[in-house]
Formats: sequence, structure tokens, C-alpha cells
Amino acid sequence: MTVDFNNDMTGAIDTISQQVNSRDLTGVAAMIADRGTNELVDICERLSKRQSAVVFRLLSKQQALDVFEALPPALQSDIVSGLQDSEVASLFERLTPDDRVRLLDELPAALAPQLLRGLPAVQRQLTAAVLGYPQGSIGRRMSPEYVTTHPGLTVTQTLSRVQARLDHAETVYTIPVLDHGRSVVGIVSLRDLLRADGEMLIREIMSRPHTIMATSDEEDAARACADLGVLALPIVDSESRLVGILTIDDAVRILEEEETEDSARQGGVEPLRRPYLATPIRSLVKSRVLWLLVLAVGATLTVQVLSVFEDTLNAVTVLALFVPLLIGTGGNTGNQAATTVTRALALGDVSARDILRVLGREMRVGFSLGLLLGTLGFGIASLVYDTQIGLTIGLTLVAVCTVAATIGGVMPLAAHAIKVDPAVFSNPFISTFVDATGLIIYFVIAMAILQL
Repeated sequence: MTVDFNNDMTGAIDTISQQVNSRDLTGVAAMIADRGTNELVDICERLSKRQSAVVFRLLSKQQALDVFEALPPALQSDIVSGLQDSEVASLFERLTPDDRVRLLDELPAALAPQLLRGLPAVQRQLTAAVLGYPQGSIGRRMSPEYVTTHPGLTVTQTLSRVQARLDHAETVYTIPVLDHGRSVVGIVSLRDLLRADGEMLIREIMSRPHTIMATSDEEDAARACADLGVLALPIVDSESRLVGILTIDDAVRILEEEETEDSARQGGVEPLRRPYLATPIRSLVKSRVLWLLVLAVGATLTVQVLSVFEDTLNAVTVLALFVPLLIGTGGNTGNQAATTVTRALALGDVSARDILRVLGREMRVGFSLGLLLGTLGFGIASLVYDTQIGLTIGLTLVAVCTVAATIGGVMPLAAHAIKVDPAVFSNPFISTFVDATGLIIYFVIAMAILQL
């Protein structure tokens, strides 16, 4: 017998929602009693702000912490607003410093100092250290809780250090090796420690470290961690002194957030900080309306081009029939190029200095695509209308595809060079720009061939 998990979960969430609304807390407690962390996270993400707060307060202390840590920061903020001060303080204290900072970025400014004052001195100091770095830097996402060792220590001494920090360190699988100035001089893994002789010195088994500056962009650091295939990456200050570590799970989380943000902006919307079903209608409207207004203003360029060539359209009305085909093809070609190059940027395959190489490649790709589509367009239009119309359509497709691919490939690199999110310059803006440019190309070719 096969069970449809999604339907089962949807039914459970509907039941819990009804029970919360009818204040049947006993029923809610029974519904969530035997569910794992992932299921509870799914439930909280798909309930309203008030309903998820009620469910959260019915969880055990450990369950509550596990679920809270797995929720997006925006939903954590919603949960906090539905808890009493004592519950918030207890939950906040049990978070890791980097998770605290992510939550503080979402909370009202007046609440942050109050929560920080309630922390023990050591935890307050660790959290403040992470808060001191600018938003968007990896220092803001690193963990200041780690285990270290020294080149002159033995394997046995280092393992004792690991055991002493098991309950507090972010990870014990990758251990930075520091000199007396706290500079990172090596890395040793737990695997290496466990298979080495107890009296062996760390300098004999440590490997060359890969480090990254705390002020580096968080996406670049996360990408480096993933590309290197390491479980943790030491984060250092300007003098190469260790200030924190980035674990692979945090790196993956950062990359997922960046991927979500890029995908949203390429589609012409602002990224949602909450799961879709937990996002208020007002927030969905706000995430889309600004982009629609910007694109609507940009579309006036297309209208202006059409008005300039109005006489040409009146002279040969058949030209109007091909306008949607040509601007649609140009927009799609530009979007394909922009998406490909934006992804290559994110993966580190290209950089701003490769702009001329990308321009040349995309120009050739666009010309090749245009030649294929133009030949097809020439044949069909010539059969249906005449050779002159067919030639106009064919040459326009060649020109439009070449220009669109070139612009689409270059704009993300130009955006990256001026420190602007390449996704912002992708699909919506390229479509608007290529529409206007494509129409100008179309009418100029038509006027030359048809002698208008």
C-alpha cells in the first residue's frame, strides 16, 4: 500500500489549523506528538503567524529548539512575537551565536538590545563579535565556537581538547591549528587524529589550510567551502588570526538563499523571506508591484518606437503581424544568454575580466541561432507572402538574435563589475531593452528592403 505523504501532510495541516481556530489545544498536541522535526517545520511554515505560534508553544523544550533553528529567520521572528518574554529569552540563549545574529536581523530594533542584555557574558561577547561584521560578509554568518590545537601538542592532548568542547563547538570534524599569535598554520581532521599514534605531534599530521577573510562576501566564501569540499573553512581577520569557522551546512544554506534570491529577481520579483503559504497576501503584492511598475515604464520605449515607425506600419500592414514573433524571439534569446552567464558567475566559471571573451562567444552563439531561425523564417514568410517580406523577417531574426545574445551575455558581467546583483540586470530588464532595440532593427531593415 502506497501512502501519499504530501496529501497526508496537507490533511494534517488543515486539521491542525481548524483545531487551533477552535482552541482545541488537546487535539493539536495529539496531532503533533509523534512528528519529527522536518514535519513540524513544514507545519509551522504552512500555518498563519498566530497558528504557528500556538503550535510552537505546545512542543517540548528540545523539540522547540530543533524546530526553531530549522525555520527561516523571518518565521523565527513571527514565532518570537507570539511568545512570552521569558520563553523568548530562554530560546534565544540556547541558539548558537551565528543563528542569534540571523534572528536579530529580523527582529524589531528595540527588542535586540533587550535580548542581548539577557545573555550570559560569554555568549553576549561571542554574539557581539559576529554582529560587528557588515551584513553580507561571511563574518556575519561564521560561528565563533570552535576547537583549536597547536603544532607542538600531541594527538592525545588534542583529542582531550575535542572532548572538552563537544557540547559547545560548532564542529569537531575539522580543527584549525594555530601558532602562538593565533594565526592559522594548518588543519587537522578528526579522522587524522583517530588513526594517528597518541604521542605523535600535530605538526606531523596537519595539512595546508585554506582560509578566507571575515570581510569577504558570504556567497564567495560559501562557494569556496563547497568547491574545496571541506567540512569547515577557517575565517580569519586581516592579520590571518582565526576569528571563526564556516561549516559546510551553513555554506549550503547560504548558497540556497542566494540561488532563491537570484531566481526570484530573474523572474522580476523580490525574493520572499518566508515560505510561500506563510507569506501574507500584502507581502506577495509588495514583492511584485515595484518590478511591474519599473517594467511598465520601460515598456514605454517599445510604444515610442512603434509610434516613430507608424507610417511604415501603415504602408505595409503585414509588418505588424510579425512584431510579437520578433520581439519574443529577441527577448527569449537575451534571457537565455543572461541566465547562462549569471549562473556561470555564481559558480565562478567567469568573472568581470572575461567580458570580452563572453561578448565574442555570445555574439557567435546569437548569430548561429539567428541564422537557423532566420532561414526558417525566410522560407515560411516567402511562401505565405513574398520574397521581400521573407528576406526582411530572415535578416531581422539574424540581427535580433545576435544583438540579444550579446547584450544578455554582457549585462550580468557589467552588473557584477559595478557591484550590482547580476540577477537584477537579467530577464525583465533585458526583455524590455531588447524589445525596443529589436523593433528599431526590424523597421530599419524593412525600410531598406521594401524601399519605404
